[in-house]
Amino acid sequence: MAKGAGIDTANGIAGDVVDAVEILTYSDNIFKQAFSRYDAIIAIMACGIVVRKVGVLAVDKWSDPAVVVVDSNLNFAIPLLGGHHGANALAKRLSGLGCVPAITTATESHGRPSVEGIADTLSCEVVNRESTKNVNMALLDTDVPVVKLRGPKIVVVDE
Repeated sequence: MAKGAGIDTANGIAGDVVDAVEILTYSDNIFKQAFSRYDAIIAIMACGIVVRKVGVLAVDKWSDPAVVVVDSNLNFAIPLLGGHHGANALAKRLSGLGCVPAITTATESHGRPSVEGIADTLSCEVVNRESTKNVNMALLDTDVPVVKLRGPKIVVVDE
């Protein structure tokens, strides 16, 4: 989403970072429209505007789109929503244009893997979504083994 100087920035991002892109200009209801249509949103504007507009739309980290805020001068790429669900990866891709990715998710900011990242790498789906908080906290402290099971199994796991 861009207007004014942001249009040039948006065009650069569209050509260099993201393949399939639609550039939308800002309006009062643009985020409401974008939330229902896209998996990822790069907002080229002040972070405060985006926080006020998407805060009322955010429902669940598993269904909300990834939202990254970028200033029109390409100084910073800030994953605002969905860090483990595409926003961190998108911010890192934007670093190729000179942006500093402002990663704040605990696991990634400490250079540790996350449950969601491991699942993505292995092309798996997280079934027990409530467990991710505890497992991500464990991943901050230690290497949690990843075990692939085949066939029928009964698995008992503690906290």
